[in-house]
Amino acid sequence: MSRQLRTLIVGAVLCLVLGILSFGMRVPYLVESPGPTFNTLGKDGGKDIIAISGHPVTPTTGNLNLMTVSADTQNTTILGAVRGWLRHDEVVVPHDSLYPPGTSQQEQEEQNSQDFLVSQQNAVEAAGCELGYPKGLGVNSVAADSPNAGVLKGGDQFVSVAGTRITDDTGLRKILATRQAGDRLPAVMQRAGKQVRATLVLQSPAADSTTPRIGITIIQGCLLPFQVTLSLTGIGGPSAGLMFSLGIIDKISTHDLTHGRFIAGTGTIEPSGKVGPIGGIALKMIAAQRAGATLFLAPEANCTEVRGNVPSGLEVIKVTTLHDAIANLDAQASGAAVAHC
Repeated sequence: MSRQLRTLIVGAVLCLVLGILSFGMRVPYLVESPGPTFNTLGKDGGKDIIAISGHPVTPTTGNLNLMTVSADTQNTTILGAVRGWLRHDEVVVPHDSLYPPGTSQQEQEEQNSQDFLVSQQNAVEAAGCELGYPKGLGVNSVAADSPNAGVLKGGDQFVSVAGTRITDDTGLRKILATRQAGDRLPAVMQRAGKQVRATLVLQSPAADSTTPRIGITIIQGCLLPFQVTLSLTGIGGPSAGLMFSLGIIDKISTHDLTHGRFIAGTGTIEPSGKVGPIGGIALKMIAAQRAGATLFLAPEANCTEVRGNVPSGLEVIKVTTLHDAIANLDAQASGAAVAHC
């Protein structure tokens, strides 16, 4: 074998080896794919995703599923990125679009968890407004270590504290700011349509504050006079808000939203009921269709991404508000015209 031929063979082998190795190199991209979907009318881990205490629960039919998107938490390889670009059910996104520069993965996941909690609170408030409950300041939950556990309950609405009428968070904080831990304050609460008297014990301030605490989380807006507990683990972000609100309404009112249909959807929710855009809607529609949904609720602001990406057999209805979503579901059930993306 001549030297030239040996050199050519060695060079070809090296190029092949380097090519194979390069496909295993990691690049600053992540691959997103359709994630799990959860029926807000059902259970997760043996618990009702929407649990109602202090109010009759209406038997429900059908599904009101919220959608998620799954993403690798580590940079993908060149081969994985190429595969993702070629597949219709995967999306390759820059790492920085999910984890902004200067933000660690843990910090971003904590923010996603906080966004999820806010979306749950907004969903309860929006459902309360849609059902016509009055606005005010109320108790969302009572911490287990609160001195007021057993005194206050989720769903309680503040009427007065220390003789001062309470209508918002600012008024309550002004009263607490003049007191000290251990102080006992008389309060009047609205509970299940009746006024009850209570004595609130103040506990030490949080580490970043000088104001003593009651040991509760609060709701400012339209208040349900009973407790709604949302239990769902392993997901984050604000995009489940719309479907949580619809699930709450379906469970506590006589309004049948599903009529036995498998409905899925996504969208942020504000206490006013306004529905906002979310990310990954094309993947969420794929997940919905795979799960068996025939209807999908999409925020109007996402309609540009929806067009041309609707899976076969899935009807997509555009919504701008919670009230709008309910009206369109009723119209579709009766065979009337609805708004599509």
